[in-house]
Amino acid sequence: MDLLPDLWRQEYWLPPGLTWRDVEQLADRDRPRPRDLLIALPLAVGFVALRCVFESFFAPPMGRCLGVKNRPKVMAAPLPKLESFYTQRSRHPTQSEIVTLMSVCGKTQRQIETWFRLRRNQDRPPLTRKFGEAAWRFFFYLTAFFAGLACLIDSPWLWDRRECWTQYPVQPMERAHYWYYMLELGFYGSLLLRISVDIKRKSAKMFNYGTGWRKTCDTLFVVFAVAFLVTRLVIFPSKILHTTLVLSMEEFQPFFGYYLFNVLLMVLQALHIFWAGLIIRMVYKFQKGKLEKDERSDVESEVEEEAQDKRGEDNADQGEDYCWERSKDNMNSKLRMLTNSCVLTNHRASVANNMRKAQ
Repeated sequence: MDLLPDLWRQEYWLPPGLTWRDVEQLADRDRPRPRDLLIALPLAVGFVALRCVFESFFAPPMGRCLGVKNRPKVMAAPLPKLESFYTQRSRHPTQSEIVTLMSVCGKTQRQIETWFRLRRNQDRPPLTRKFGEAAWRFFFYLTAFFAGLACLIDSPWLWDRRECWTQYPVQPMERAHYWYYMLELGFYGSLLLRISVDIKRKSAKMFNYGTGWRKTCDTLFVVFAVAFLVTRLVIFPSKILHTTLVLSMEEFQPFFGYYLFNVLLMVLQALHIFWAGLIIRMVYKFQKGKLEKDERSDVESEVEEEAQDKRGEDNADQGEDYCWERSKDNMNSKLRMLTNSCVLTNHRASVANNMRKAQ
C-alpha cells in the first residue's frame, strides 16, 4: 500500500470508524495484500502450458468419441496478385475492387469471387481445434464449480448470509478461498495471454461440433436455459444483491467501496437481464422449431459464411439469367411489334392495290 497512497485511502475502502491498522491485526497469512496479485502471473503461464497439454493429448480422443471431424477444404489456386490483395488489403473485396482485379489478373468476376471464397475457407480454423478450446473451458469451469462448492460447503455465511458481515473487514481469510481466487485470476490471465491466437467468435458448444448429438444438444440447451434463468434472475438478486445492499447496512454505514461494488453488481444484473431476454427468445424459437443458432454470441462463421458466399454466387448467376431472359423478352416483343407493323403495312398496300385495280 506504499504505492499510490491516495488510491488506498481507508476512507475509500473501509467502513467509517475502521482503519488499515485494524485489518493489520490479522496475521499475514490470514489477510489479503495487494502483492498477492503477483502470484497470478506464474499461475497464468502454468495454465497456458496445461492448456497446451490438454488440447494436444486429451481433447483429440474426446473429439473422436463425439464424432468431431474436420470438413474437407478445396484449396485456392496460387495467384500471387490475388494473394497479395487478400493478405494486405481485404478478405472481402468490394465490387469496384473486383472489377480492378479482373483487369489485373485477367479473370472473370465469377472466378475472382470463387477464389476469395476458397481462400477464406483455408483460413477458417478446423472443427477439431474449436472443439479443443471449448473442451478446455468446459473442463476448467466444471472443475472450478465443484471446487468452489467444496470450499463453501462448510462456511457459515453460505447458510446464514448475515455472517458475511460479522466483524467485517477484520475477518481471517481461509486458505482454500485464497487459492480459489488466485487460480481463477490465473485462468483469466491465461486467456488474456492467448487472446491473439485464440479462435475468434467461438462458443463453448462441444456437442454441436460432433455428429449425431442433436437431441443431446437440445436437452443441454433446456437445462442451461433453466439454470441460467433461475440463478441469474432469482438467486443472484434475491441472495447476493440483497446481502450486499441491505444486510450489510446492519453492520456499518455506507462508504465509497459500498457504492462502487454495488454499482458494478447491478451492472452485472442488467447484463443478466439482457442475456435472459436473448435466451427466452431462443426458447420461443426452440419450441417453434425455428432455432438454428445461439443468439447470445456471434454466429459460427465457417458454415454460414460459406453458405452466404454460395448464395451470393447463385444470386449472381440468377441475376445474369434474369437479365438475359428479360432482354430476350424485350427483343421478342420488339420483333413481334416489327412483324405486326410489316404485316399491317403489307396488308394496307395490298388493299390499296386491289382498290386501284377495281377502279
